[in-house]
Amino acid sequence: MVLLSAHKLGMAYGERKLFQDISFDISEKERIGFIGANGVGKTTLLRVLSGEETATNGEVHQSRQLGIGVLEQTPALLPGETVLDLALRGFHPLMRIERELQAVAAAMDKHGAPLDTLIKKQHALQERYQDGGGLTYRSRTRAVLRGLGFSDEYMTLSAHALSGGQLNKVMLASLLIREASLLLLDEPTNHLDNAAVEWLEAYLNDYKGAFVVISHDRYFLDRVTNKTFELTPNGFFVSEGGYTRHIERRLSEQEFIRRKYNNTQKEIRRIYGIVEQQRRWNRQRNIKTAESRLKQIERLKATLIEPERQSEAVHFTFRGKAVGGNDVLLAGHVKKAYGEHALFHDVSLHIRRGERVFLLGPNGCGKTTLLKILAGKEVADAGAHMLGAGVKLACYEQNMRFAHEENTVLQDVWDAYPKLSRTQAHNALAAFLFKGGDVNKQISMLSGGERARVQLLKLMLSGANLLLLDEPTNHLDIASREALETALEEFDGALLMVTHDRYLVNRLADRVLYMSDAGIIETMGGYDAYMGALASAAPMEQGAQPSGGDRPQNDYLAKKERRAELAQLRGVVSSLERQIARNEEEIDAVEKRLMQPEALEDYKKAAELSTSLGRLKQEIAKLYESWERAASQAEKLRAED
Repeated sequence: MVLLSAHKLGMAYGERKLFQDISFDISEKERIGFIGANGVGKTTLLRVLSGEETATNGEVHQSRQLGIGVLEQTPALLPGETVLDLALRGFHPLMRIERELQAVAAAMDKHGAPLDTLIKKQHALQERYQDGGGLTYRSRTRAVLRGLGFSDEYMTLSAHALSGGQLNKVMLASLLIREASLLLLDEPTNHLDNAAVEWLEAYLNDYKGAFVVISHDRYFLDRVTNKTFELTPNGFFVSEGGYTRHIERRLSEQEFIRRKYNNTQKEIRRIYGIVEQQRRWNRQRNIKTAESRLKQIERLKATLIEPERQSEAVHFTFRGKAVGGNDVLLAGHVKKAYGEHALFHDVSLHIRRGERVFLLGPNGCGKTTLLKILAGKEVADAGAHMLGAGVKLACYEQNMRFAHEENTVLQDVWDAYPKLSRTQAHNALAAFLFKGGDVNKQISMLSGGERARVQLLKLMLSGANLLLLDEPTNHLDIASREALETALEEFDGALLMVTHDRYLVNRLADRVLYMSDAGIIETMGGYDAYMGALASAAPMEQGAQPSGGDRPQNDYLAKKERRAELAQLRGVVSSLERQIARNEEEIDAVEKRLMQPEALEDYKKAAELSTSLGRLKQEIAKLYESWERAASQAEKLRAED
């Protein structure tokens, strides 16, 4: 059944057209991911669907059975309202029935009305109460709050004490519990750690209604959606499947359109050549042929579909200066506490040249604090850390503080890099989509995404060979995230990154470090490999194996363990292949330097280079051995599966 239909929707503010001529249906149980660059109108379109805004053109038709739930971002809080009270706001009708039942019970005790009348009223109220979920709504609310990371103690706290992120989580809980037939979710994973996002994925996968979710979290979209809407400046596109399937299909469609457009243009030019030739001959028969050919050109022009113009995205380029040794960053037994509360302790890590290491962990475990300690911006209570020889460090902070909020974008970049010429500064800013008058915007007036782009621009200009990045993809749309990923893939230095972007971790990670208050757990490869390692470790933590009578369960667990181990091994193989490629590039570079005249004439320099070359060859031999073992084990597991 179709829950909602949109027909030729358009929205304009004055002369600015945000979108136009958008039509689609939303049916029962559809899970729709809604993607597009920041500013194209995704949130506005959701507001039109919910009735919060009225479209300039077009119509929205809702079925009679439709109940829409919208994620409320900034609720007005009532005096004395607790976290649990706030989450229960959607159940005021059930609470009203509870009060009516109490009043009926009190009347029955006092014999204030005919007993049979009170009993009938009580039965009717109880039936409405049970049908509305009255017996379970409080327990369900507590369960959802726990899933989003709120302890039982937290639920009794004043809602006024919540941070903006915590408030959003409570409003998400309140929305989910009401189980509307259509949910409209605008960036629901904001402020959630990975554990809470995974809980939300499981909840939405079991959800009985339909939902439309705006998100830049590509991994999340692939996990929970079966249909995709994409809004671009060029139009509105719909396809079956999650994010990755949609992008593959869109690329294929655009490639087909591009080829057809180019071939049709070639054919039109060829026919024009024939027409000119026929006209030069200037005979009656040739003139008629030319006229016929011109009609053919008009028919071809009518079939032309111009390829979609790519919307602007940020262009990143990170280039690090050469590092002296293989060791870039070392830390041993680092501890940080605030008063009697130990944030973390016994944290040790070792980052080598060219490695891409990702630091994961629940919100509040101290990931950001650890980065600040490693960057020298905070002091550890115990332990030590050091940078390797020749390491130049640069940091990206997620809170994006600027020293002078009154500065313009151009002034801020010039303050950081005063040696840049005006042309260089403008070119750099243009690469990050600050063009024309945008360079004169005050920092205080920038959006979150714009502030992030200024930070990343300054990072790019630093020439650092070690990047410490704290949630760099927050505030970036998907196109800008992909541009950042490509730049980090090409970055020749080392990086340590805190992120909740699992898609990014899968694409780039050599290693994952999972941080808790007890220290660091390390796995090789990306996010899937990390999850595989957790899954394979889980059965060992459960203790004794099931008895022989549980053979089907044993087979299932064994298969699950094999697949988890296979995912981990594939991650290890990918990581080793990247390390081997980097090592081979270093070997080529050293061998070229050995053949330079200055090395041939300088014995000391030649000896140093030969030593480096020998060390690199030893390293690559070990890497190949590790790769062969991992690849062989992976192939064996794949065959067993």
